[in-house]
Amino acid sequence: MKLIIQIPCYNEAETLEIALNDLPKHIDGIDEIEYLIINDGSADNTVEVAKNWGVNYVVNFRNNKGLARGFMAGLDACLRNGADIIVNTDADNQYCGEDIEKLVRPILNGEAGMVIGERPIDQTAHFSPLKKKLQHLGSWVVRKASKTDVPDAPSGFRAYSRHTAMRLNVINEYTYTLETIVQAGRHKMAVKSVPIRTNAELRPSRLFSSMFGYVKKSVLTIGRALMMYKPLYCFSWLAGIFGVIGAAIGVRFLVYYFAGSGSGHIQSLILSSMLITIAVLCGVIGLLGDVISANRKLLEEIQFELRKMDYGPGHEEKKKEEREDA
Repeated sequence: MKLIIQIPCYNEAETLEIALNDLPKHIDGIDEIEYLIINDGSADNTVEVAKNWGVNYVVNFRNNKGLARGFMAGLDACLRNGADIIVNTDADNQYCGEDIEKLVRPILNGEAGMVIGERPIDQTAHFSPLKKKLQHLGSWVVRKASKTDVPDAPSGFRAYSRHTAMRLNVINEYTYTLETIVQAGRHKMAVKSVPIRTNAELRPSRLFSSMFGYVKKSVLTIGRALMMYKPLYCFSWLAGIFGVIGAAIGVRFLVYYFAGSGSGHIQSLILSSMLITIAVLCGVIGLLGDVISANRKLLEEIQFELRKMDYGPGHEEKKKEEREDA
């Protein structure tokens, strides 16, 4: 059983060694632990620090590609190098390295394919009251969108089984955290959360420049993921909202019309027609999106099979073959 711990890095020379020193060297049930960094266009000596420490693999981007692209490139490298379990953590030592054992244990026990570390948000001193409330609100929205019970959706401290990692696709360029939960929930993957600890803040977060920007990007990411995986559901709601409002305005016009004063409310008739037309268009888009979604599922299955051929069988596939042989 091989574990690879990957760390996305962007100008992390000052904190990377602290984070690496905190990582476990042995975990019961794991035969081999290796370390990988994703150098996302760093301008400092991040790579030199990693190599001097002794990381096994370095994925290099010449320019900054963003967290989502870096995450997927790291998964690809981990799978190609034979990882049975992949753990993603941060280079600023936000998460406690000892808790990696908590993340991998449900996978080792066959209880989950994706495990997410639940931070003590309310007890985190460097989180402002507004950020704490937004973290809880964002996680609630993701739970509703994904139909999972993940209490800390933005947490980047995660573990993936080989099988689950081969099924993941991240389309947005902002972050992988939210979209992968929606995808996992909609594909009925086994997702579990475990409580973890956090360390003192070494530097401010670089994922967003302002709270408003964070909220805006998060809402767009969740909305896009939901429309991609459940288009008929989303556009049916839109069609229903526009349709009900349009019909109500239309009924209002008819009431005035039969009362003999319809000529003074022609604007209501025009608005009602426009809203009902929008509702019909939303319904049609939802149906088209549903057909496209079916094709996407077929393409994802093809991609998964190609990845298995490309990366080779993992621990889960070998155990399945052993059970079948027995």
